[in-house]
Amino acid sequence: MSELNTTWLGLALRTPFVVAACPVSDDVDHLARYVEAGASAVVMRSLFEEQIIAEQMAAHHLIDGRTDMDAESRSFMPESGTVTLGHEHYIRHLERIRARTGVPVIASLNGVTPGGWTEMARDLEAAGAAAIELNLYEVATDPQESGSEVETRQIETVRSVVGAVSVPVAVKLSPFYASVPAFCRQLAGAGAKGAVVFNRFYQPDVQLETLDLDTNLHLSTSAELPLRLHALALLHGRVALDLSAAGGVHTAEDAAKAIVCGANIVQMASALLENGPEYLAATVAAFAGWLAEQGYRDVAEARGVMSLENAPNPGAWERLNYMRMLAGWQPRAKRR
Repeated sequence: MSELNTTWLGLALRTPFVVAACPVSDDVDHLARYVEAGASAVVMRSLFEEQIIAEQMAAHHLIDGRTDMDAESRSFMPESGTVTLGHEHYIRHLERIRARTGVPVIASLNGVTPGGWTEMARDLEAAGAAAIELNLYEVATDPQESGSEVETRQIETVRSVVGAVSVPVAVKLSPFYASVPAFCRQLAGAGAKGAVVFNRFYQPDVQLETLDLDTNLHLSTSAELPLRLHALALLHGRVALDLSAAGGVHTAEDAAKAIVCGANIVQMASALLENGPEYLAATVAAFAGWLAEQGYRDVAEARGVMSLENAPNPGAWERLNYMRMLAGWQPRAKRR
């Protein structure tokens, strides 16, 4: 039987299947069932810096603001410092997950300023986070700020967090960089140990009847995987980062595709939310069966065999193959 163990950010994992940042981790007992089914690590839900700031400002407005207006209120209103705010709930939940599951817990940060990121990262490391996953999730809206300025700010944010903690840091990216490989080289230079491809970007739809936005988040499908496969194949062996696929991994076949393109691990969320822990157990078993059928002794032997550097036809990942795809396409009516 093939070995399923792998490594991610220097962490030894018993399988390449990881619970991605999603509601699965909200219930610790339920999460433990996924670990029993084969998940080797857990990425917690993202902690948003803006949300923490909003909670703190609301507490100040409702408690401290009232205290300053009413002298008598000091006799019965608590000080805002006595109320649990910010990321303290997140830290307590991290500790519960560690105690209940026994697998590495990766804290997920989604912040906007270097100061906010570093403070939270230190606290999460102290609480026992095995690694930090930084979400460089930024909607560029300022027409005066160039793409290079956005990227420079993001690299400095990564550098500040890496310098603040001793645990490894991975960066979860969006696909919207002019050059993902070049940006990942900068991430490695800033001290990051891994890249997660890709974040599912904020894409609101328009409701014509109400002239409002539909901001519901729809679950992923396997149709989203090829974008990740392309990035993995371009990055494997060419940047000094561990690689993770996130988004579009729903089946054992999807996981196998990500591994042969260069992924160390695959992160699953939508498939778990839809199908439960039994489905994960079946997926892990099917992936192990695929490894054995293909004659791979372990995950490392399969990793990257279809990357740009190792594929039998490297040009398939490049522009020339796109031209061939267009040339070979025919309208459906003509195919008949």
